[in-house]
Amino acid sequence: MRLLLIGDIVGRGGRRAVMALAPVLRAELGCSLVAVNGENMAGGNGMNRKCLAELSGVVDVVTSGDHVWDQRDFVADVAAFSHVLRPANLPPMQPGRGWGVFAGPDGTEVAVISLLGRTFMAAGADCPFRTADAILKELAGRTRLILVDMHAEATSEKTALARYLDGRVTAVLGTHTHVPTADEQIFHGGTAFQCDVGMVGARESILGRAVAPVVKRFSTGMPAQFTVVETGIRLHATWVEANPVTGRASAIGRVSRDWDEPA
Repeated sequence: MRLLLIGDIVGRGGRRAVMALAPVLRAELGCSLVAVNGENMAGGNGMNRKCLAELSGVVDVVTSGDHVWDQRDFVADVAAFSHVLRPANLPPMQPGRGWGVFAGPDGTEVAVISLLGRTFMAAGADCPFRTADAILKELAGRTRLILVDMHAEATSEKTALARYLDGRVTAVLGTHTHVPTADEQIFHGGTAFQCDVGMVGARESILGRAVAPVVKRFSTGMPAQFTVVETGIRLHATWVEANPVTGRASAIGRVSRDWDEPA
């Protein structure tokens, strides 16, 4: 069976691309569960009730990261969405949950864990290694299929977590940098890994934002408003094939699909 993680959704264009392409990819790849990182889908910053309603029935799980609370109302709204995960290693007094066991359309149960890196990231997250250990203890005996979304900046931190969890989870797939990496592999213990899945955002952009303001900021050091580009979208995702009895991965592959708004 196969699991699919779609990269960070950026803005309305990214949402619409996922709405159009996720069902196609589920059928083509034979995926039992489709997850997506949604932390940039509300205007490029955070998520909200309206955005999540658009994806209802399209994806099974929505993970997040350091921008999870950028939309102020979502702090109260997150409790209404049992399939939405905030990073599990955020302080425990924060609302929502960081992991869960979910069943896709075919009934296969998969545990999904959302974690946040600490290197070059905003302070406040607890240790993702210790958090993962605690969650795996709670999961013991429930399901061997375990997908981890490691939302982090440093490739070394993502790789270290994956090596640490090798043989204990099905896959550790990275998000956050919006650029897909070409390091997909399966470790000796049977855990699939990729540093970053990529994004669902505009092809003609810089990480989903308009090119000119970002170039201005870097080249002059002056403030510039970064606007989301909502057209000419490219979807990046990664699938993992695994044995549901052992939880070990047997194959991993990248997906890249272009999508343009119908005329």
